[in-house]
Parts: sequence; C-alpha cells; structure tokens
Amino acid sequence: MSTVTQTAAVSNASLWAGRVLSGLVIVFLLFDGAIKLIPLQVVTDTMIELGYSGSEDLARLLGVLTLLCTILYAIPRTSILGAILLTGYLGGAMATHLRIGNPLFTHLLFGLYLGVMAWGGLYLRDARLRSLIPLRSGA
Repeated sequence: MSTVTQTAAVSNASLWAGRVLSGLVIVFLLFDGAIKLIPLQVVTDTMIELGYSGSEDLARLLGVLTLLCTILYAIPRTSILGAILLTGYLGGAMATHLRIGNPLFTHLLFGLYLGVMAWGGLYLRDARLRSLIPLRSGA
C-alpha cells in the first residue's frame, strides 16, 4: 500500500513574507541572546527585576539557550524543532512577566507576538507545515 503526499507549491509572495517574518524574529532573538552573554549592567538589573538571583550566570545560560533555539529555527532542516523550542522558551518568558505583574500588551504578550511571527513565518515559507496544519476557508 502506498501513500501519495502532495504539497502545494509556495507562492513567491508567501515565501518572501515568510522569510521577512522569520528574519525579523531571528534578528531580534540573536540580539537578545547575544546581549545576555555580555556582562552589561542593564541585563543584570533586568534579571533582578524579574526575580532571578545569581542573575549574571543565569543570563548567560538564557543567552546560550536563546541562541541555540534561534539557530535551530534559522536552519531550514531544523526550523520546526527550533520553532517548538522557541515556543517553550517564549512561554517561560511570558510566565515570568505574568508572575511579577508586568503590563499585558507591552511585556506579557510580547512572547506571544514573537511566537506568532515565528510560526507565521514558518507557515508561509514551508509547504510541509501547511500540509500538516491546513487552514480551510468557507464552511
């Protein structure tokens, strides 16, 4: 018994829209991960505000994790794994902001915005993902 899998070709517009969305996420997260590796006072102060003690070592660990997940997301062959790992990472960031009562739209939901951009970019540029999660129109 054989199965035939058909995936619709990605239009040029969808491909470029997906690349732009994914590129924005990648650039932001590369910057975010890299800045956590540098012992800057603003990073240490922010970690303390978020309630994390031993903040320099933890910031470096989070920076490494951010960079690893982002690199996995940036490589087409591992992009879905990277998106899954980034979703978990961003969910943890959202939980941290919720725990300390940060503003909803600017702080708490920022992880959601990035996650939607990451998955949206991947969805637009990867026909395999669209065949796995089809969006249907109409009734």
